[in-house]
Amino acid sequence: MTVSLRALLGATAFVALTGVAMAETTITVATVNNGDMVRMQGLMDDFNAKHPDIKVEWVTLEENVLRQNVTTDIATGGGQYDVITIGTYEVPIWGKQGWLASLNDLPADYDVDDLLPAIRGGLTVDGNLMASPFYGESSMVMYRKDLMEAAGLTMPDAPTWADIEKAAAAMTDKSKEQYGVCLRGKAGWGENMAFLTATSNSFGARWFDENWNPQFDQPEWKATLDFYLNLMNEYGPPGASNNGFNENLTLFQQGKCGMWIDATVAASFVTGKDSTVADKVGFALAPDNGLGKRGNWLWAWSLAIPSSSDAQDAAKTFIDWATNKDYLALVASKEGWANVPPGTRTSLYSNPEYAKVPFAKMTLDSINAADPTAPTVKPVPYVGVQFVAIPEFQGLGTTVGELFSAALAGQKTADEALAEAQTTVAEEMKAAGYIQ
Repeated sequence: MTVSLRALLGATAFVALTGVAMAETTITVATVNNGDMVRMQGLMDDFNAKHPDIKVEWVTLEENVLRQNVTTDIATGGGQYDVITIGTYEVPIWGKQGWLASLNDLPADYDVDDLLPAIRGGLTVDGNLMASPFYGESSMVMYRKDLMEAAGLTMPDAPTWADIEKAAAAMTDKSKEQYGVCLRGKAGWGENMAFLTATSNSFGARWFDENWNPQFDQPEWKATLDFYLNLMNEYGPPGASNNGFNENLTLFQQGKCGMWIDATVAASFVTGKDSTVADKVGFALAPDNGLGKRGNWLWAWSLAIPSSSDAQDAAKTFIDWATNKDYLALVASKEGWANVPPGTRTSLYSNPEYAKVPFAKMTLDSINAADPTAPTVKPVPYVGVQFVAIPEFQGLGTTVGELFSAALAGQKTADEALAEAQTTVAEEMKAAGYIQ
């Protein structure tokens, strides 16, 4: 009896001693250098107080460098990171590869059902939540209320592309450097092709048919590109083939754009202190053509755990803290409701305080208008609204983006750009084994 008791006491003491030594788990978080994540790092006192047993080390990188580093690490099973920041494009691809740990076992009070369905759907693979969103966005129309009024027009909450063209014509005065519409023209899968792919959905187009055959030789893509080129040539700013998000933001803030159709995140910038037209901006849904799909995209920056992490429990604890409802309340208490990471939770949009933010409702409506699992009018074999969730898309999207940007610059006709897109994409899909 005495021996057994001594053994038990000895074991207890050993556990206690080793528990002290092993109490602290270190996790490495790889993230993007955007405002939301920088703000999170400034709020870590809250996490540290709640979880003194977990030490968080940050690796904060510019977006392109982050993608490269994280992709290399996770593809090789390097195990350098315990939490990674990835986009909606990567989640379904990496999830199917088995590179990500399921988050289905997050605590009950995390309230997965509170995640916006459109965002949650894009982060779920075979019934498993593979990443937790901290920031979500769609796209929408931002327009000058004063110029619309001067033209005798009213912008519908849910405009058609015909409404956009009519408004663009009415607001254009090139002699005053006032352009009816500013849209992305800079080449890249996440630049002009984010806009054009989302727009093409509303025209009934798709990247691939059900058997992965490219569709750029179909009339729906012809209609999309012709409309876009005409709109931009007639009513857009000069040099539009070089303009991406940042360039168009500057133009709009300077009062040179009657309309800008782009990311919902831009709303806080066009109504902020750097905007000369802050008090004159209205918001509307991205346009449609009456076919059942609007021309808006869907994106989220999310936190995920590589399967190679040896600290998955601690990583889940961190993700729970960083993306739950309490975190949104924490940001609001420190920074104000307008700076809360948007686009992730239903409860945020039912909060009466957040409802006072002028772009809150339209952001939510825009996100809900997108369905990444059924993004097009006709059926498709892929997930993604403004992208195709296959590994090859980064290269394909950028190549096609370069062709369409060249068409906008007047270096190619629409027909030439579409024919080259069809040929190039078909060759790449054959080489990758999708088609014969």
